[in-house]
Amino acid sequence: MKYWNLKRINQSTVNRLSPLPRSITRTFEKFKQELSPHADVEALEEFRILRYQTIASVKYLLILMITPIIINQLSKQFIFGPVVDYLWNKTQPGIFLNESQEERALIELQRFEEKLNFEILIGKYPSLPPNSVQGKLQQKALLITKEYTRESANAIKNILSDIFSVLAIGLIIIRDRRELSILQSFMNELIYGLSDTAKGFLIILFTDIFVGFHSPHGWEVILEIILRHFGLPESRDFIFLFISTFPVVLDTIFKYWIFRYLNRLSPSAVATYHNMNE
Repeated sequence: MKYWNLKRINQSTVNRLSPLPRSITRTFEKFKQELSPHADVEALEEFRILRYQTIASVKYLLILMITPIIINQLSKQFIFGPVVDYLWNKTQPGIFLNESQEERALIELQRFEEKLNFEILIGKYPSLPPNSVQGKLQQKALLITKEYTRESANAIKNILSDIFSVLAIGLIIIRDRRELSILQSFMNELIYGLSDTAKGFLIILFTDIFVGFHSPHGWEVILEIILRHFGLPESRDFIFLFISTFPVVLDTIFKYWIFRYLNRLSPSAVATYHNMNE
């Protein structure tokens, strides 16, 4: 029973392009099914297949999302964490992995010094001797040192644990290829089964977020988070070059997908998208 269901599902996953729009072919297929003498039996069997497809897709999606996170945290806490901390404390390397960290540490210390001098001027510390000021600066410098030492060690842990997570995702995909095809079929049916208005709304939402006129600020924040996560230098030239090229490439690919695939599968959705975008 399961093999026959999977065979039916795998056949439905093959989204081949046809000369007719998909909406027209689906209408003819639905009309043909309704005229069939076994329409009730086929409808019940189709419902069972859809239920099996939905349950299998949700389970596989949860496994694909939760398993790498668990492996990442466990490997970071119990495998790479102790090893990196031991080697870091033993060899005592530099505090900073790159110049960006050093610049951020100096700016943080400078702001603390300016704030301390301002509080002295407004009378918050009226009788604070110069030695105490220097002591507070030294204490803050030690705190900053500990903070960036921990950040540098965490960057190495993140790289190693993320490699484990990527390997886990790869093993899951290679081992469960049939479940992956079921998930792809479920996502295709879910996306292409939406109304034309919903498709146009999602297309506009996606393009405005990732390739819109205000998207460079979002890409800049995302790149800074990723670079800090892996302990890489926050090169402004690289960030600006990425922002000026990648959204353009992504927009081109997206427009090609609309022209090449969506325009044939659902031309009414493309027309709705253009009307909503005007």
